[in-house]
Amino acid sequence: MTSTLFDLTGETAVVLGGTGVLGGGMASSLAAAGAKVAVVGRNADRGQARVREIEAAGGVASFHSADALDAKSLTDCRDEIISKLGSVTILIAAAGGNRPDATLPPGSDFCKLSRDGWNGVFDLNLVGGALLPAQVFGETMLAQKKGSIINIASMAGMIPLSRVVAYSAAKAAVINLTKFLAREWATRGVRVNAISPGFFPADQNRALLFKEDGSYTERGGQIIGHTPMARFGESHELAGAVVWLASHKASSFVTGQNIVVDGGFSSTTI
Repeated sequence: MTSTLFDLTGETAVVLGGTGVLGGGMASSLAAAGAKVAVVGRNADRGQARVREIEAAGGVASFHSADALDAKSLTDCRDEIISKLGSVTILIAAAGGNRPDATLPPGSDFCKLSRDGWNGVFDLNLVGGALLPAQVFGETMLAQKKGSIINIASMAGMIPLSRVVAYSAAKAAVINLTKFLAREWATRGVRVNAISPGFFPADQNRALLFKEDGSYTERGGQIIGHTPMARFGESHELAGAVVWLASHKASSFVTGQNIVVDGGFSSTTI
């Protein structure tokens, strides 16, 4: 029984933002559990590399280009995926990121924060990272009365971290939207949950966490000092939460939840 709880054979999963480090790791974990995986993003080179990695391990995957902030682009992508891999039953909404003009340097004035920067980060993380994907892929899930949507929120959405105020606010909104959709769709066969990773080094934040010699920056050291496990996370450590929430057998009564994977960081700050 236990071995079949996490078997995703016959499922088709879409990983929006699957060309990134964390999204790509999630795509690989879903494929390893038996799902056919559509890796969706804008970087074809990284997307195709992830597909080759999945196929080399015996999985089934394909790359699809789409703009998460363009509803038509997402709709065309959805239809292409369904034609190639079958009905989508799992959606990982992992598109997101921050911008320098929406980040407050130490000692800066919040009142001077760029409106363009704020809007750009909010749109990318909330509209492109949760709203539009839920509307486009949720529509087909509701029609087939089956689906698991997993939004990728952040520790920043639970704790207003210094400097990345727009990103933090956007991720808090992702968590709120997750709970709203979970309530709305609970009786219609579609579960909606979120995962809030702690601090996982990736392309976007590596320079904030490490110096060129590999030692911690001041900010990186502060984070480690507040993390009981005294280290950063690795992308494969999100696999268990992702596969569990994706599996209709393993988590059929789980919806509206924000699953925290943070090495204990939040236990020292909340």
